[in-house]
Amino acid sequence: MNKEIKIGLLGAGNVGGGVILVLKNNAIEIEKRVGMPVRIIKVLARHPENVKELDPSLAVTDNVDDIINDPEIDIIIELIGREDPAKDYIASALAAKKNVITANKDILAKYGKELFALAEENNVDFMFEAAVAGGIPIIRPLKSCLAANRINSIMGIINGTTNYMLSKMASDHVDFQEVLQEAQALGYAESDPTADIGGLDAARKLVILASIAFNTRITLDDVYIEGIENLTLRDIEYAEELGYVVKLLAIAKNSAENGISVRVHPTMLPKVHPLATVNDVYNAIYVNGDIVGDAMFLGRGAGRLPTASAVCGDVVDVARNIVHNCTGRINCTCYEDKHLCSIENITSPCFVRLLVLDKPGVLAAIASAFGAQNVSLKNVVQKSTVEGFSELVVVTYDVSEYNLRMALATLSGLPVVEKICSVIRVEDASLE
Repeated sequence: MNKEIKIGLLGAGNVGGGVILVLKNNAIEIEKRVGMPVRIIKVLARHPENVKELDPSLAVTDNVDDIINDPEIDIIIELIGREDPAKDYIASALAAKKNVITANKDILAKYGKELFALAEENNVDFMFEAAVAGGIPIIRPLKSCLAANRINSIMGIINGTTNYMLSKMASDHVDFQEVLQEAQALGYAESDPTADIGGLDAARKLVILASIAFNTRITLDDVYIEGIENLTLRDIEYAEELGYVVKLLAIAKNSAENGISVRVHPTMLPKVHPLATVNDVYNAIYVNGDIVGDAMFLGRGAGRLPTASAVCGDVVDVARNIVHNCTGRINCTCYEDKHLCSIENITSPCFVRLLVLDKPGVLAAIASAFGAQNVSLKNVVQKSTVEGFSELVVVTYDVSEYNLRMALATLSGLPVVEKICSVIRVEDASLE
């Protein structure tokens, strides 16, 4: 019988340092909640001095085998990041019958199936609450608290960088490039922000959420992805005028007719929607279940201590399982193979902004092009003049992606249409 739970930590950077501090500063509370002391005994780190500054009692190594092959270690926390060598470290730890905790969304999105099989084979826990939305509890609620529900949909603001940028564009009326530079200066955006503004970061997190919510293995290739790099201040201002806000949303829905759809793209939300009020670097996830109805989870989606909070929550959970000899209780929940909806069959209302010739008959030609593809229009509004052309804003009712693309192709070929400036999906129940 263990007298204490011993941990090996791989990586002592920003989040790893936070984990060291949380387990050290809250040791007494954690011991009471687990029923046994829980402590880190060894750390894999490139800069031992940084570890010693946080906790002088910790042993530091530059050889991962010193941790994976240590028979005293019960839990290994992987916080190195990236795929290589973290994936191999996780696999080796699971094979060595170590319980593993990670915050690595890239590895989970790509290698989750393989790693969960290893965890099940070795009857150990493999937990990853911090991989999605930082300090917000969402993985455990989906796997446990909401396990009696059939989840119908998940919509999430799960990238703090883009949420900060879109919030600033709306509140301060600044354009995309200016707010991107500000986000980089504040450390919210990387020097290469492609994964964030291109939607890839949110897509990886959505793969994890959708796989759990719908009990079906989703891959990154299944996700339709659009980023925010083509959004303009003009689009944000039109959204405001129409009663919407623009967010980069990760959306997963399970339709009885079309199957599971997974997509990440800029989305117009009515101002009254709970997600519409989530600003700055905050994240939020909005879940609809057949029994619980709507539930929203809100908090800081990144940062040293919020992410460390989620990691240490997993530590407490795994430690309790060790105490009660029940590790491996909940592993992979992808036990079904549900049909995936093709992008062409995904439906949503849309906002379209165009530049057209300022002459009679233009509105009729636009309406006819949409009508020919069975696209019903809520609004066709002629706005200001731009560069000698009239600007039209069109809001449609629910339309399939296939019919929308066909209508846009027709519009592009019309002599009266100079340019299709933007196309933004809308999540508005009144337009469905």
